[in-house]
Amino acid sequence: MARFIDELKRTHSCGELREDHIGEECVLFGWVQNRRDHGGCIFIDLRDRDGLTQVIFDPETTAKEAFETADRARSEWVLGIRGTIRDRGTKDDGTSLRNPRLATGAIEVIAAEATVFNKADTPPFEIEDDISTHEDKRLEFRYLDLRRAPLQKNLMMRSHLNHETRNYFQGQGFLEVETPFMVRYTPGGARNFLVPSRLYGGHFYALAESPQLYKQLLMVAGYDKYYQLVRCFRDEDLRIDRQPEFTQIDVEMSFINQDDLFRVIEGLIFRLWKEVLGVDLETLYPERSFPRLPFDQSMERFGNDKPDMRFSMEHVDLTDLTVEHGGGGIGMLEPIAKKFADGVYRRDLPTEIVKALVVPAGHGFSRKDLDALEKFVGQMGAKGLARAKVDAGGNWLQSPLAKMVTPEFRKAVNEAVAAKDGDLILFQFGPTPKVHTVMANLRLHVARKLGLIPETGSGGEWNFLWVVDPPLFERNEEKKRWDAAHHVFTRPHDECIELLERDPGKVLCYRYDLVLNGFEIAGGSIRLHDPEVQKKVFEVIGLGDEEAREQFGFLLDALNYGAPPHGGIAFGMDRIAMLAAETESIRDVIAFPKTQRANDLMTRAPSRVEPEQLLELKIKTLE
Repeated sequence: MARFIDELKRTHSCGELREDHIGEECVLFGWVQNRRDHGGCIFIDLRDRDGLTQVIFDPETTAKEAFETADRARSEWVLGIRGTIRDRGTKDDGTSLRNPRLATGAIEVIAAEATVFNKADTPPFEIEDDISTHEDKRLEFRYLDLRRAPLQKNLMMRSHLNHETRNYFQGQGFLEVETPFMVRYTPGGARNFLVPSRLYGGHFYALAESPQLYKQLLMVAGYDKYYQLVRCFRDEDLRIDRQPEFTQIDVEMSFINQDDLFRVIEGLIFRLWKEVLGVDLETLYPERSFPRLPFDQSMERFGNDKPDMRFSMEHVDLTDLTVEHGGGGIGMLEPIAKKFADGVYRRDLPTEIVKALVVPAGHGFSRKDLDALEKFVGQMGAKGLARAKVDAGGNWLQSPLAKMVTPEFRKAVNEAVAAKDGDLILFQFGPTPKVHTVMANLRLHVARKLGLIPETGSGGEWNFLWVVDPPLFERNEEKKRWDAAHHVFTRPHDECIELLERDPGKVLCYRYDLVLNGFEIAGGSIRLHDPEVQKKVFEVIGLGDEEAREQFGFLLDALNYGAPPHGGIAFGMDRIAMLAAETESIRDVIAFPKTQRANDLMTRAPSRVEPEQLLELKIKTLE
């Protein structure tokens, strides 16, 4: 082995050799992808992160020791090989032996020397691009799973994203500044992981869910433009696009408004897509800016604030129509209509709504398919899924509603949703938040069934959207109070400041989300730097001076020492990488992810610790 590495240095990667290298000598290091004995020569496909090269051990030309090495070698052994590069040639009938499926398919290496760096046990699953092994098994042996080409490609692409991000912000005059991971716990936002302090018994740090407060302090400190690729931590339930530890592209700027920030962030996206993915977004967005959609329109048309705009099938709110027609003869709708018997419908009050979406004619849904849709919405807490198929005369078929609905209401609904012959109308009604959630998910579910969007990936479409101008507060009906919808340092629209005292529900703010194909990839806000307005915001959520100082005293003090107007945004780098890689799970772009149960199957974390450690930390556990 000493001759390899000490004397024979690696000359090429296993994916680098091409026709131009024919006749040269090379030294390759890598893993045995597979070994084939053809009754004379032994063929080994040698693999590293860059690709695969076919190596031939010929007993007539290969040294005896090297041939014996090849004879013993098995899958995943680590080898070093010295040899000569040659053309793969042709068969006796003149057919080419080149492999067009491989980047190195024009050549092969005739081995002269070989060494075994390390043997390998038989892997628990094959190291192949496409395997059916359950993810739990692959996560248990993640270091083997990471040898597979798709995951290596994902992580190399992610590294490229990081590189281009840093280059872009450095070129824009931003400073990369690191902020603490172990911070003071502040309420609001996501649930924090807590870290006990050994020096201060009974006291805890929190793992930072974001650098939010610190990056605002950097603006107060005069650093003007900050960015950071930073690890963040949230103790939340997991899903395909969420992990307990994740990476943000964190950004903050001084002396800007919302438009200024959007221009900088759009510039980053255009660069990443062009340099990393080879996609020129200017062909889609010649103005080099993304469309904007007000939050209330997003909720009304799509049921959520991260709509997938690759297809239409928008929601139609039928609540006013239902009230106007007194329920339209449909008994299930009459209680909603009766709530507004005086004809006044207050959208700012927590109430119930009626919504519909139209599945276009030609959908091909059978009765079994429709029953499956009803089961789907039932899993989200819906009591059912009212539906009606429309014929050429505007009648409703295959629906229990057909016998109840008044002709006037049926006609009005058909006109409102623009229903045509063969269209299928799907209805939901009930508490506003539930209807929005059910209909938003139903829209996506039906779109996948109809092939309007792929199960995973972009389908070749990159549909970006800014969702803007949401309410600053949301009503907490359980506690009969107003809560901050994002965080308490978000700046309200100037024209809404006078509403803080008399109608908080109508206060809009400078908060924004960047959405890509139905995924929120970034979110942020213009910050509230005016102490007087900040005090009014605290009053709306019932936060007194003493409590505010206890929770945010250090930031409030800083804002009193000449804070500039400022704002920022945070990107979910894991989500960007997942969407760019067109993979189905965020775990496919993270080297060592947790499962959806937030555990690490490879290292078996979390684990118990010794009683002595708990005693040192002054902690007692409840078993």
